[in-house]
Amino acid sequence: MKDRLKRLHNLIKQENVDGMIVTKPENRRYFSGFTGTAGMLLITAEGRWLITDFRYIEQAARQAPDFEVVRHGSGIYETLAGLLKPLGLARIGFEADYVTWDVYHALNASVGAELVPLRLDGLRMVKDHDELLLLKKAVAIADHAFEHILSFIKPGISEREIALELEFAMRRQGAEKAAFDIIVASGARSALPHGVASEKIIEAGDLVTLDFGAVYQGYHSDITRTVVIGRASAKQRQIYDIVLAAQQTGVSALSPGLAGSEVDKAARAVIADAGYGEFFGHGLGHGVGLAIHEEPRLSPTGSVILEENMVVTVEPGIYLPEWGGVRIEDMVVLTASGCEVLTGSSKQLIELDW
Repeated sequence: MKDRLKRLHNLIKQENVDGMIVTKPENRRYFSGFTGTAGMLLITAEGRWLITDFRYIEQAARQAPDFEVVRHGSGIYETLAGLLKPLGLARIGFEADYVTWDVYHALNASVGAELVPLRLDGLRMVKDHDELLLLKKAVAIADHAFEHILSFIKPGISEREIALELEFAMRRQGAEKAAFDIIVASGARSALPHGVASEKIIEAGDLVTLDFGAVYQGYHSDITRTVVIGRASAKQRQIYDIVLAAQQTGVSALSPGLAGSEVDKAARAVIADAGYGEFFGHGLGHGVGLAIHEEPRLSPTGSVILEENMVVTVEPGIYLPEWGGVRIEDMVVLTASGCEVLTGSSKQLIELDW
């Protein structure tokens, strides 16, 4: 925690502000350790305060020992103003990418100083040792759930039933919850990149795309696998093999020093060269941590230079309307010399018998 706060203080100095107000839940947790759902951090050279309400005072004191916990009554902004007044700060940073217009006006009326828009998410991109352990556990939970679900999927059950069983399997292993609304998209619906599970019934011959993840102690995992019910047709296998080649190319391209766009370009070229470029319309991947989607991005516009211990997904896909689609996704951590794939589930085409 001390290293995280040191990097935040360095940013405060670099941006020539006198303090920082932190309201985004992921950043509030990252810099303080506080997991409650309501609260605000005030961080200056003079001190660190965590403002929250009656419900969380005891929890905040336990989880955020580096902060002075301040209880607010009916108005958090009045309490903030009371803390700031004796400090006489001239410029205070706030999270412009998270704060709403209404909250901005409430802050502006409270701080008595110039509000300076800053972004803190970049400080979370490189994961520390403890974060990597939690991410690996979240990945392992998802891997085990995938192994379990293979014996559950069969013709006659619905996509929703599969999603429910996946969530049960992850929770049984210690997940707090699913990382996002579970995607189970079968048959022609597998052409929907974000085809959240529906009442559609699984049929023989369907491609079934499963995109899901677990949250473990706040950290997320994200995996996608596409399976086929019964024997794969020649076209299903052809599309699958193209996506698999693109996915493996993307993983092989990952290395510190490259921009996210360069990795995206390498994987995208495999699909384009096979004649399906127009059917891969999303970015190759994204960072994962306290949020399911965070920086850096592997996309045509991904400008962040990759560094050791960043964790990203690699998830190319081909989506053919009225036919179906295939996506394959791993979570990967950047290492000094390249990368390590965290996801352990097989990427070979799985043909399910029943």
